Amino acid sequence: MKLLVVGSGGREHALSWSLAKSRRVSKVYIAPGNGGTHNQEKLEAVSLSDPHELAKFAAEQNIAYTVVGPEAPLAAGIVDIFRQNGLKIFGPTKAAAQLESSKDFAKEFMVRHGIPTANHKTFNNPDEAKKYVSKQGAPIVVKADGLAAGKGVIVAETVEQAHAAINDMLGEGKFGSAGARVVIEEFLDGEEVSFIVMCDGKNILPMASSQDHKRLLDQDKGPNTGGMGAYSPAPLVSEHMHKRIMQEVIQPTINGMHTDGIPFSGFLYAGLMVQPGDDKTRPIKVLEYNCRMGDPEAQPIVMRIKNDMAVVFESAVNGNLSPNAIEWDPRTALGVVIAAYGYPDNVRTGDAITKLASNSDNCVTFHAGTTIKDGVLQTSGGRVLCVTALADTVQEAQAIAYKAVSQTEFDGMQYRKDIAWRALTN
Repeated sequence: MKLLVVGSGGREHALSWSLAKSRRVSKVYIAPGNGGTHNQEKLEAVSLSDPHELAKFAAEQNIAYTVVGPEAPLAAGIVDIFRQNGLKIFGPTKAAAQLESSKDFAKEFMVRHGIPTANHKTFNNPDEAKKYVSKQGAPIVVKADGLAAGKGVIVAETVEQAHAAINDMLGEGKFGSAGARVVIEEFLDGEEVSFIVMCDGKNILPMASSQDHKRLLDQDKGPNTGGMGAYSPAPLVSEHMHKRIMQEVIQPTINGMHTDGIPFSGFLYAGLMVQPGDDKTRPIKVLEYNCRMGDPEAQPIVMRIKNDMAVVFESAVNGNLSPNAIEWDPRTALGVVIAAYGYPDNVRTGDAITKLASNSDNCVTFHAGTTIKDGVLQTSGGRVLCVTALADTVQEAQAIAYKAVSQTEFDGMQYRKDIAWRALTN
């Protein structure tokens, strides 16, 4: 069968790579793809991005089903368009995707359904927002309401920093329409964890646990990014913690969406803050929802999948997803993101990628912000590559990944040198 994956990032490269391994799959089209998806067996890049054109392509090519990677087409209603044309697609509808496309919608949803989250207030007036911040004090978190490519969250250490973020969003329009409203919420201390599930509208399949590294610099310093690396499994998510997250967050979210008349299908990502304490009592609060698989969490998670993902997605689009459909490799997978010069604020593109490590069974370089121009592989975005390794221990996976990173070269490349540091210090 032929499949279609929508997107151009590292997540989409990883999903396509996984699907292409299936003996049942003859071709995986990836739209629009990137510089790393052009020469891989069974993968073919397609220069399309408009949802209606993609639906037409899927019908003409007799695509068995489509998997949507990034948030923008989901927020634009690509799932609704495909279903209106009788095409099978994995992802949430435009209405359901508001869990990610509007932080205010998500916060009100959580309050309505008793899902634990930080206290918050929403503003579209900068003066009122600043007064609120001055009253609350710092640290405090300022979030653009809409989609901002993972960079619309400012953890302000001081009131002045929070005021500056409010000016950027509500005053200067730094994030465009995404920042036309801001959600200001209390700062939560603890350890972040990413918890991702697949859902077909009623059945839930948990993915392996993972932990992202949002800050640009080692030891979680510097500005927030879309993610500088991840590893799986996350030691923080014990069997008891896994059960609690399912009971306190995931199941109430799926039930709440059904109650509100917008059943959820697709990947549901809950970014969680697990606060200090023991596994039985420590508070778990939702920082954010994504309506897609995380990036860079997808890369290490996909590396640990042992069975045929084409079959898993097929059951999901047909509404008979099994909660035990995936067999997980017990080893640790770890991904290191290599970013472009100036990321995340002033990204430089067009740098030639002169060296890449060779892929192997236990180490794969997934492409994100890359393109081929005049026959030369070069950078085209902020997060360029994700070097992902699989090994028996966190230390071994880290060593393999960073060896491959050392064999990668382009001008201005930057990366964290401590991915999985919490797993090694806890």
